[in-house]
Amino acid sequence: MSLYKNSPFLVLLVLSTYALASSVGVNLTASDSADRLSLSPAAPAVVVDSPVFKPGVDSLFSLNLLSSFPEDLEISDYCSDLLHIFGQRYVAYVNCLVTAARPVKVCQNCFSTYGSLMNIYNNISSDEMGPGNVSCRDSLLRSDHLMLVYLLYSNMEDIWTKSSCVNCITKGFQSLTNDTLYFISTLNQTLTCFEKYQQGNHTELCKDCKNAYRDLNELYSRMETNLTMCIDIEDSMNMTRRLWSKNFNCSFPREETVPVIAVSSFMLFLPIIFYLSSFLHSEQKKRKLIHPKRAKSYTTLMNIQDKLS
Repeated sequence: MSLYKNSPFLVLLVLSTYALASSVGVNLTASDSADRLSLSPAAPAVVVDSPVFKPGVDSLFSLNLLSSFPEDLEISDYCSDLLHIFGQRYVAYVNCLVTAARPVKVCQNCFSTYGSLMNIYNNISSDEMGPGNVSCRDSLLRSDHLMLVYLLYSNMEDIWTKSSCVNCITKGFQSLTNDTLYFISTLNQTLTCFEKYQQGNHTELCKDCKNAYRDLNELYSRMETNLTMCIDIEDSMNMTRRLWSKNFNCSFPREETVPVIAVSSFMLFLPIIFYLSSFLHSEQKKRKLIHPKRAKSYTTLMNIQDKLS
């Protein structure tokens, strides 16, 4: 009876105990989660606190391998200006070479830009001191293993040398030589004759342009012999010959071929003539040697017969 009366009180006691235990468990779980989050190795937090790398909005642009060096290791303002001018003239010469690649006109179109490039390089490589007793040769040409300025200029100089442009340009890079100008004039006359009959009958072209084409060939041969020819002249002559022979189907018999054929034929028959003359001469000599012996023997034989008779 007493247990039945106290049953509501026991039920309330059990519910209170359960609620208290649940609240404690919830608090412990929340605190553990917070501790785990604080102790977890979050990458952004570590990177931000890193003394080596601190990312930012402009982090990619703030890094520079050659950020700054002491003033005694940097080049002077005078050498920096020379390097800037060298870059401008180098670009100008390369652009000229590209536009003059086909048909080849690297000498007649680019000699002035190459002359400017050579002048600024001579200033850089000179032993003479600039403003403030500064020489840029060591700082710009020999300060590293690559020697980029020297390498760039050497490549351009090699192109100029292989093109033999020195044969077509005057000293000081002032203008084209007189021989080059005369060849260009003769070439233009020949090409003008080609254009006159290009759309018509090629037979008339071969006939009427023969003299102009022959004069051009003779001039080219003389320049080739005298070493006054550059790549521009060589390429233009090759293209003209290709037009004459392949495009227009013209032929040009050279006058010097006749003497060459005559001399070759004479040299071919010379051994035959030599052996034939030697044979005839030896036979004639034999007859001269044998004839007296035969005559003498015949006379002796007659004398012997007379004595016997």
